[in-house]
Amino acid sequence: MLLLLLLLFLSSPLPILSLNQEGLYLQRVKHTLSDPDAALASWNDRDDTPCNWAGITCDAPTATVTSIDLSNTNIAGPFPSLLCHLQNLTSISLYNDSINSTLPLDISTCRNLQHLDLAQNLLTGTLPHTLADLPDLKYLDLTGNNFSGEIPASFGRFPKLEVISLVYNLLDGTIPAFLGNVTSLKMLNLSYNPFFPGRIPPELGNLTNLEILWLTECNLVGPIPDSLGNLKKLTDLDLALNNLEGPIPSSLTELTSVVQIELYNNTLTGELPRGFSNLTKLRLLDASMNQLSGTIPDELTRLPLESLNLYENLFEGTLPGSIAESPVLYELRLFSNRLTGSLPQNLGSNSPLKWLDLSTNQFTGDIPASLCEKGELEELLMLYNSFTGSIPESLSECRSLTRVRLSNNNLSGEVPVGFWGLPHIHLLELSGNSLSGNIAKTIASAANLSMLLISKNKFEGNIVEEIGFLSNLEQFSASENKLSGSLPDSIVNLLQLGILDLHSNQLSGELPPGIQSWKKLNELNLANNQISGKIPDQIGSLSVLNYLDLSGNRLSGSVPVSLQNLKLNQLNLSNNDLSGDLPPMFVKEMYRSSFLGNLGLCGDLAGLCDSTSEDKNRGYVWLLRCIFILAALVFVGGVAWFYFKYRDFNKARAFDKSKWTLMSFHKLGFSEYEILDLLDEDNVIGSGASGKVYKVVLGNGEAVAVKKLWGGVKKDIQTGDIEKGQVHDDGFQAEVETLGKIRHKNIVKLWCCCTTRDCKLLVYEYMPNGSLGDLLHSSKGGLLDWPTRYKIIVDAAEGLSYLHHDCVPPIVHRDVKANNILLDGDFGARVADFGVAKAVDSTGKGLKSMSVIAGSRGYIAPEYAYTLRVTEKSDTYSFGVVILELVTGKLPVDPEFGEKDLVKWVCTTLDQKGVDHVLDPRLDTCFKEETCMVLNIGLLCTSPLPINRPTMRRVVKMLLEIGGDNLSKTVKKDGKLTPCYYDDA
Repeated sequence: MLLLLLLLFLSSPLPILSLNQEGLYLQRVKHTLSDPDAALASWNDRDDTPCNWAGITCDAPTATVTSIDLSNTNIAGPFPSLLCHLQNLTSISLYNDSINSTLPLDISTCRNLQHLDLAQNLLTGTLPHTLADLPDLKYLDLTGNNFSGEIPASFGRFPKLEVISLVYNLLDGTIPAFLGNVTSLKMLNLSYNPFFPGRIPPELGNLTNLEILWLTECNLVGPIPDSLGNLKKLTDLDLALNNLEGPIPSSLTELTSVVQIELYNNTLTGELPRGFSNLTKLRLLDASMNQLSGTIPDELTRLPLESLNLYENLFEGTLPGSIAESPVLYELRLFSNRLTGSLPQNLGSNSPLKWLDLSTNQFTGDIPASLCEKGELEELLMLYNSFTGSIPESLSECRSLTRVRLSNNNLSGEVPVGFWGLPHIHLLELSGNSLSGNIAKTIASAANLSMLLISKNKFEGNIVEEIGFLSNLEQFSASENKLSGSLPDSIVNLLQLGILDLHSNQLSGELPPGIQSWKKLNELNLANNQISGKIPDQIGSLSVLNYLDLSGNRLSGSVPVSLQNLKLNQLNLSNNDLSGDLPPMFVKEMYRSSFLGNLGLCGDLAGLCDSTSEDKNRGYVWLLRCIFILAALVFVGGVAWFYFKYRDFNKARAFDKSKWTLMSFHKLGFSEYEILDLLDEDNVIGSGASGKVYKVVLGNGEAVAVKKLWGGVKKDIQTGDIEKGQVHDDGFQAEVETLGKIRHKNIVKLWCCCTTRDCKLLVYEYMPNGSLGDLLHSSKGGLLDWPTRYKIIVDAAEGLSYLHHDCVPPIVHRDVKANNILLDGDFGARVADFGVAKAVDSTGKGLKSMSVIAGSRGYIAPEYAYTLRVTEKSDTYSFGVVILELVTGKLPVDPEFGEKDLVKWVCTTLDQKGVDHVLDPRLDTCFKEETCMVLNIGLLCTSPLPINRPTMRRVVKMLLEIGGDNLSKTVKKDGKLTPCYYDDA
């Protein structure tokens, strides 16, 4: 029986499990690629065909591969030419991977290829001239690589090509005229390449099927050719960021299909051409930053524009009334021109205006009452004009307003009562007018207000108690008015207050008790009022105060010794009624002018007090009193110190475990109690605005860094009460939510967080070499040789690139600076401090306007400081400043620069003195070439226009190229490929 079964088995046909030839080719391709994310795990030899593999599409009847899409899979390696063995392959997409080396010439063997997308990779070398030999190719996208050299002449003979995009490469030469021969083209995009200066070829007017023409930042010069008017199917024309000159040709008004025209940042002159009424589909015209003149044609204003940007031109003339007739106009930005006349009084009545910026012009007349008639106005910016009349009552009902800037006009009359209390407004700027009346109590409703700027007006009356309800207020500037009465007691509830400037008013009474709650106060200016009483000792506890001016008042008593605790850049207590001896620290000639005009004030400085015997005796009495008081304070302080130390010791030994909540983000080898036992002053390694940082050495010998957040108070908005002991929560939630989910070698590791009702701890990995800023700008800065600095730059760039491109949603750090880049024992860099980090909107439009600026002086991108809108490019700017710090060895802001910051100083010094006067003299000159190339990357990152700055992913690519074996001698600077110039060149 068994023999019979064996014979039957042997005689039956065996199943064949063999992969077909196309699958074998793909298997070989798999072995040539690096696949760190296992994207090709399904490519196995157990299948008979590859049709079910990831990224593979087959023709159903023949089971042959027709399409390969491995986009965003992080695969790396040279372009796999073996794919061309797939006879029916029509589409290859390897978008946003790490395909490197050069694109081989034998790509022309992919004879049936119609779609080739290799954008955002690491390809180098010249463009293969054999690409034009692909007879059916319709789509070619090589954006965001490092192709160099000229566009091959063969590119003028593509037979069927419809889309070609070569954006963000290193192509040179000029834009060739032979591209005008590819009449099948529908999209031509050559933007952001460092071409040599050249004209727009008139032959491009032969591309009558063209729908999109993007030549942004291509180093174009000369006039716009009339022949572009032949492109009747064109919907999008972008010639921005070039050096085009001459008038805008009237032929552009024949582009009857055009929806968007962008001509900004050129040198165009003359008037806008007549004939725009032909462009019935036009929705956006941006001719900003040119040298255009004349008036805006009436016919243009009657078009259904969605966006009209004509700012920073040299327009002269009035704004025509017809601009108010546009039915869907929602954004009108005409700032920084020479426009004159009055505004159309029905502006906004026919269109849902959202953003209106007419700043820095010469407009006159009244502000139209109709601006917010549709109830959607969010930003109203009219500063630096000559508007007259009062603020329209209708604006007090415009609840959508978030930013209002009406400063430096000739406005008068009282501010409408409801205008003070707009519920969503966070910036209200009315300075430099002739407005009068009182600050209304309705201001209590402006719960989001962070900046109230009303200086240089005629406001009068008391500062209302309701001002203390504005829990988000960070700046209150009301100087040079006629405000009277005493400061309201509620003003000490403004815990976020950073600037309080009320100088040159008629304020009286004493300073309110409780001003020690102003923990964030940076500037206090109450000069030239009638304030009396003593200077409170509590001012000395305001740790971040650096500007204090109480001059020209009626303050009496002595100068508090506690003022010695402050690190002041400006101190002025002159012209008061102060008396007694100066605290020892202020008995210096540099402070003499700070105390003049106080007849009873004595100190060893010329001009402070007379040397009569009576005064001398009084001085001895004061000296004895001070000695006695000082001894008593030392004794009381010693007893208090011993008591608190003893209480903390007992608390640590008999700790109630139930009070603590531990949230860990990694596997821990320690407990929170081991951390708490070592949080004493001997272990403090740093202190900042948010708290102290301790170094804690655990029982296993490992060190961690512990940030203990400052305690504070929290105001109950509805009751007005102060809840004692509530921990100030700034940055804690952002830090935990961000670092808790991030895993990257160049992002500082957050081990865990520990919380109780009145304490919050963040436990990080310990960085032995501290912060880059502390090390670079200390006496140890010479230890950072160029290879070490280069390693730090690359590490930090990779960390930021991860945040911007690999996190979902992307994260904007918002406070990139040298002090937030920490260094481990091998000088590996970690990006740290995510207290103000924000996730990018899932719509891809970046972050909405912030209510206040986050970041540090010298690192803040110019567009962020003006618009309060932040994107990933804001981080790129800050990182560029860090690069300049590492290359120059200088601080981002330094008295040496005068009114400039580091970016402006570098640019000016390069132009005037050459690169040798910019580079850090501590660096070895043998690395001069590499250092100079990195310097140019820093300048590219700090370009004034965000669109000119590279992404952080591209920054990493450029940095890695500099460190590679094939060291390039040129790098993009301000969007152009330029050599690194030396003084002796």
